[in-house]
Parts: sequence; C-alpha cells; structure tokens
Amino acid sequence: MQDNKMDTAFIEERYELSEDRIKEIAEININSLADENVSVQLPENYHMYFKRVAEFICMLMEEYTWVADGSMRTAELEELKEHNHKLYEDILPKQYEKSYANPAYAVAVFGEDYGRLLSFLYTEMRSLIVYAYEQKKEDMLIRIELFLEVYQAFTSAYEETGKQPEFQELQQIIYWFVSDYSETQIEERVREQLDPTADFATAIIKESKGEDLRYLYYFGEYITENELRTAKHIWSLSEEKLALMADTFTEGYRIGFVVGGKDLSKKKVVNIRYTLGFERMMKRAIDNFAHMGLQPTIYRAAPSLFHRRGTHLIGYFGAIPNKQYQYDHKEDEALYFDKMFMNRRLEVLKAAYEQYKELAYVHAGPACLDVFGETPFAPQSKTEAYTLTQEQQKLSVAYASASGQLVNEYIKGEERSFTIIAFPVPEIGDNYEEIFDEVIRINTLDYKLYQNIQQTIIDTLDKAEKVHIKGCGSNCTDLTVALYHLANPEKETIFENCVADVNIPVGEVFTSPVLEGTNGTLYVSKVFLNELEYRDLKIVLQDGMVTDYSCSNFENDADGKKYIKDNILYHHDTLPLGEFAIGTNTTAYVVSKRYDIADKLPILIAEKMGPHFALGDTCYSHSEEVRVYNPDGKEIVAKDNTCSLKRNEDMSKAYFNCHTDITIPYDELGELCAIQGDGTRIPIIENGRFVLAGCEELNKPFEMN
Repeated sequence: MQDNKMDTAFIEERYELSEDRIKEIAEININSLADENVSVQLPENYHMYFKRVAEFICMLMEEYTWVADGSMRTAELEELKEHNHKLYEDILPKQYEKSYANPAYAVAVFGEDYGRLLSFLYTEMRSLIVYAYEQKKEDMLIRIELFLEVYQAFTSAYEETGKQPEFQELQQIIYWFVSDYSETQIEERVREQLDPTADFATAIIKESKGEDLRYLYYFGEYITENELRTAKHIWSLSEEKLALMADTFTEGYRIGFVVGGKDLSKKKVVNIRYTLGFERMMKRAIDNFAHMGLQPTIYRAAPSLFHRRGTHLIGYFGAIPNKQYQYDHKEDEALYFDKMFMNRRLEVLKAAYEQYKELAYVHAGPACLDVFGETPFAPQSKTEAYTLTQEQQKLSVAYASASGQLVNEYIKGEERSFTIIAFPVPEIGDNYEEIFDEVIRINTLDYKLYQNIQQTIIDTLDKAEKVHIKGCGSNCTDLTVALYHLANPEKETIFENCVADVNIPVGEVFTSPVLEGTNGTLYVSKVFLNELEYRDLKIVLQDGMVTDYSCSNFENDADGKKYIKDNILYHHDTLPLGEFAIGTNTTAYVVSKRYDIADKLPILIAEKMGPHFALGDTCYSHSEEVRVYNPDGKEIVAKDNTCSLKRNEDMSKAYFNCHTDITIPYDELGELCAIQGDGTRIPIIENGRFVLAGCEELNKPFEMN
C-alpha cells in the first residue's frame, strides 16, 4: 500500500508541475510575441498552435476537477450540454476545416511533415476528454508531458538555431512515448476487456433512470439529440416490449453456446458493447446475464493511439462528432509503426494476457448492440493524412495475425461465442418510432418458420456441387461458387441453418465455399460496409481469391483501389471468399424499401436481404474443430478452406483477422441456382423472388407491401 501512495504522490507532483507549465503556454499573448518579456520567440503559427492546444488541455484539467469535486453530478442538463459541446466543438464539421485536428489544415499551416505530426499530436491530446471523466490522472499526465516535450523541442531549437527542430527528433519523441507507455496502456486495456471490476460504464448504466437523462453526459462521450431521443424512447417503452428486446438479445447469446456445443457454465464474464441511449435495455441485459452466471465488462471504444484500429469502433461509444475526422486519422500509426515497435506491442500484449489469464479463461465473448440510421458517410480521401507505407501495411497484416493468434490462446475460439442485434436511431427519419417497432418485429420473427424453409433450401444445396449467381439490369455479377463435397449426405450437411441466435435477426443459410473452382465477378451498385459507402463495387475472384477490385467513389481509379484495399482487404494483397450465404429475410427487405432506409441498414440486417459473400476468414475461424449440428441433426462439415487448413502447418498463414460481408439485394439479382454434378440446374431465386418449392412463404412480404 505504501508503494501505491508514493506512486500517487509522484503523479500528483508531476501533474501540478505540468499544469503550471501548460497554463503559462495558454496565457501567452500572441499580440505581444515581439515583446522582450516573452522568453521564447517562436514563429506566430507555432505559438498559435501551442497556445490553442494548451488552452484545450487547461479546459480538460478543469473538467477533471469539475468531475472530481462532484460538480458534474449536481449540474443541470443545460450546463452538461454546454460542457459537452465545448469538448467536441473543434472537430465538428463546421469548425473542422480550420482545426488543427484536420491534417489538411495543419499541413497548410506548417507544411507536410510538421503539419501531419502536429495534427497527430493534437488528436492524441483529445483523448484527455475520456481520461478526465474516468478520473485517470496518470493517463492524462503522460499525454500532457508528451505535449510539453514537443513544445520544449521547438523552444530549444529556436533558442539555439532560430529554426524549427529536426523532424526526426520530433518523430523519435512520439516513437519512444508510444513504446515506453505501451506496457501500461495495453495492460489497462486488456484489464478493461476482461475484469468486471473495471466498471466505470457499468456503474453509470446501473444507476441510470428514465426521468433523469443527465447520466448520458457522465460517460464523457459526445451526446446529440440522437442519444437523448433514443434514451427517451427506450425509457418510454412498455415493460413487455423492453423485455422482448433485451431477452431476445441475451437468449440469442445463450442459444449460441447451445447450438455451438460449447459449455457456458465454465464462463463468468460477458463483454457488452453498445451505443449510448440504450441503458434501460442494457440494465435488463445485465440482469439476464447475471442469471446465466455472467458479469459484464463494458469498455469504451478506443480513444487513444495505443488501441485504435482504422475506423472500426469496438466497445461502447456515443455520437461520432465527425466521421471525416475519424477517417483522416485511421492510419496515424504510420508515424511510428515499424518492426521493432510491432514486436514490442506483441510482447506487452502477451504479458498483459498472461497477467489476466484466469479472467481470460472465463471470458465468454461479446454481446453487441449496433445502431443504424445515421446519414450515410462517404469519406474524402486526403493526401495530407497519414497513410501506411507498403512495408507498414505488411507489418500491420502480420501484427493482426499474430495478435489474433495470441488472444485466441487465452480466449479460445472453440469455447467462446457471441451475439449481435441492431436497432435504429432517431436520425433515420420522421417515422423513427414506427421503424423502431418494425425492427423489433424483424428481430423477433418466427424462427421455426424460417428454420423449416431454410432447411428446404439446404436440402437442395447439399445435392449440388456449385451455385451460380447472376445479376440483373445494370448489375454485372456473374459468379460461380464451388461447394464442399459430402462424403455422407445422410449425416452431413454443407450449409448452416442460421436462425435468431448469435446473428439476430433470422434469415440465412451459409457455408465456407471451396476456393478452387470459385470464379467470376461480384458487383453491387451501392453498399455501406463498416459505415463507409462504396459505389459500383466490383470484386473479381479466381479460385476463390480476390484478383482485382474497383469502385467509382473517386475520379482516380487508383484512389478507389486504395480505398478498397485499406478498408475491405485491410492491407492484404488478396483475401479468400470465406463465406457464401443466402439471405431469406424478405420481411426486412420490404420494410427497408417501404421506409427508404436500405442505405442506412447495418450489415447485420442487410446480409439477410439477399445472397452475400464475405471476404476474409470463414465463419468458423479459430473454432473449426468444434462439432456443429443443424436442427435436423446433420453435422456441418464445410467449415474449412485451403487457407484456413494452413493452421495445421503455419497459423500465421491461415487467418486474415477480417470478415466483410457484401450483399446483392434482391432487386439486383437475376438468378441464383444450384448446379448438380450432372449439370442439372435447380433455380432457388429468379428475378428477386424465391422459386424453389417450399419457399413460397418468403414471397408473401413482397405481395403485402
């Protein structure tokens, strides 16, 4: 205990010294730079940068105190809104064009090298927001000291040479900051993921009340009318409707273990991921999981450079203040990422999991609630933003593979499961409440009905050796997917009959296709993948591997290719077709058309609205040895492909640590038919309608629309 007190005292001392220095910088009068009383004569553009960032840091130090002394908890709603807006206003779209967080603006002011780095530095200072609210003074301190170290490099250089410091010196400051603090930062992140006593968010959720929505601001996330109105709506629902939502969510999780033949009784921890506004539903979910013997970990989506990976958010979060800002900084690690750093990160990641291995062993996997309905986002690709070099891309791929294997050693894929469900937010339109009710209906469709219809489709596919998919109209899809050959059709099956368990809502049959013999072109006119828009997306496959790709998002074809490689291929030169599926949820499709929300649906629902194709790992990644059976008792045997089988020789070559579903909507589908060994073609879908006998029920939503 004495050592901890000494550590705390040391942190307090350093924090006070840093606070004094930050205030000095913030109080510099830009109009008096030529005054001989100003100790350091930096050029005005640099003085302005350091002053403004110092002012921002001062605000966060004051915010820390405001939270610490209880003022936040007694503040009225309007005061909380005012505080929240000030924290994020600099990166909101209207202010972003002249924000140092915008690499284009920073480069215009400071030049390419210094502009990118200083934009990066300010972005990392913005992570102080969450540490102020979580009362993590040490996390604030190390970042403030980083800022001061960079400032000192500038002041020293101008005092000694009259010039800016060497860029390499600044780069090394960043590099060693990230390297030196990786151990503590990654260890804390792993603890948040595994240890239920790290309960910052859980405590707020448990205390939340519908009559007092001030709690939404206690998280430190950006809050808009979306979150406030969502919370109001969820708190206004009847107990019956709330139970239907939460119980479907948690029961799907439980059934996932049953269907997967996995023992839930050995597990003690569930990771809940959600978007703010659904606290009432999460309270009930926490209670439901407690009855299963599970405690929650609810950690925040990564706020800092130590944990971010592209634009993908894993954890809980509020509104995204500016998706372009998020996109601009998705590859900031290009500033410091090299092989030595990669090895260092893997080393500390392993040490962290070793430290918490007992908690990792009882970790059951994630339960995720996604939201949809926001205005679709099409990013601007900026040359000023950091991008990984080809060598760094290879290292990034290697790190993803190695870290995935490492995590799987401690949280074994064959012993964990997951579930995921999605609901709309008010931004979806004037019919929000109506659409919300429709989504509840979609999420709770009669799984027995779908199970029986899907079994009819599977029985047909089990007799085929390949499937031919062809688009209609302007859709140029022409793709043949090779299927696994069954050795014992009486006891084995190729496709999994997916109803409402891990993947809510109901509505698909899926398999791991045979790569060899899978050839052709996959095309979609418009699709949103991980909240990014793709227009005229075309993927060419040869023997199941991607050989070419394009989209029409940019005037320059090269920009389109880079966009796809970065955000669908995740820097891999190629990926296999890891999954082929047929979505059967025509109800969801019709609802999307009725309310004109197809472009706002999450992939979770969109993948059920037509055939879909996943690039990357199979659905059985890291759990291929677990025996899985369909409701008819047949074992699903098509779980591997020639890539995943390499795990028996070299694990690093078996997995790609990504899985992106691309769906062809029914109205772009001309034909989907099973082809038997003798060439017999059995149509399953023609011109967007199910034509296979026994599937007539799936066409009824079209007729009722």
